[in-house]
Amino acid sequence: MGSSSSYTEDDFSTSAFDPSTFSVQELVKLAAPDFSIPQPFVRINQQPPSLSVTTPLPPTIDMSRLLLEDDHQNLELHKLHSTCQDWGIFQLVNHGVSSSLLEKLKHEVEEFYRLPLEEKLKYKIGERGWEGYGRRMRADGKYDWVDTLNIITNPVHRRSSHVFPQLPPPLRSTMECYLSELQKLATKLIGFMGKALKIKEKEMMELFDDGLQAVKMAYYPPCPHPESVMGLIPHSDMTLLTILHQLNGVDGLEIKKNGLWFPFNFNPDAFVVNVGDIFQIFSNGVYHSVEHKVTCNKERERITVTFNLSPNFEAEVGPSLSLINAENPPLFRRVGMEDYFKQFSTLKVYGKKYLDYMRIQPSENGD
Repeated sequence: MGSSSSYTEDDFSTSAFDPSTFSVQELVKLAAPDFSIPQPFVRINQQPPSLSVTTPLPPTIDMSRLLLEDDHQNLELHKLHSTCQDWGIFQLVNHGVSSSLLEKLKHEVEEFYRLPLEEKLKYKIGERGWEGYGRRMRADGKYDWVDTLNIITNPVHRRSSHVFPQLPPPLRSTMECYLSELQKLATKLIGFMGKALKIKEKEMMELFDDGLQAVKMAYYPPCPHPESVMGLIPHSDMTLLTILHQLNGVDGLEIKKNGLWFPFNFNPDAFVVNVGDIFQIFSNGVYHSVEHKVTCNKERERITVTFNLSPNFEAEVGPSLSLINAENPPLFRRVGMEDYFKQFSTLKVYGKKYLDYMRIQPSENGD
């Protein structure tokens, strides 16, 4: 950064730009109203959302109906099953997480992003790590228009000592309560998804028992030229399940359906749940992960908290044994969870290409 009060073009030259100490939030705060987008963030030839007047609406799943033990549960379970097959994303209402806890979370996350940059940089991402505050270069050599704080929250021994344990106490305490509630919610939800797939309960529970749990706080600043940047590039989540909470009511999520991009309009009282790549693999292609991206707003910031759940590092990623037989051979290869993550990091793919990499080719089946 050129000085404590401004950014200059020299700050974004190939040799000078340091993503580990840069903040898009600070750039927007310090720059002139109609500043030029720094080259490391500029992306061209983006596919715009469909102009169709009939924007498809992802279904809403009612958790309270799933918890009933009657025909209402069966109807909602069928709806959940078909939604995971056709959409891979849905809004979850009556989820049971209190509004007071969500308000407290909103307050503490906003307080974190109000901290001076010097304070936030205490949590910056290490040279080879993923956990912490900041950003990583994408495979195309560009950066997303967002400041994130990535945190591994479970298992505890995998937490970075400089991130979660060192967060401001009010944020850490609130996040602990939120994570406890989300873990219980995800456990119930995954149980229902397994029931709909007719997967043995024991196999389902073993999949994510003491699983990898991670949280991402994301601040997407307003951008004077939103068509020139991406808040988050097109991708599907490599995890088992993702639960997204949009804190401040500013939309920006887009999903890909039938080859076209559509804006996702949030219900403020709902969580957004994504089927991840691991679940598509585990269901042997019955469920589908959704490709999505985040666009930026010209006037307002967008703030979200994302909860990700994956199997534990000692587990294997592969099709459920309950779903494999002579008529339904495995469509995806089987690898250890740790190798799954390492391969993803090495390949640096985008979109749903890593899922394609995991897919068994005809030659591998001897065809």
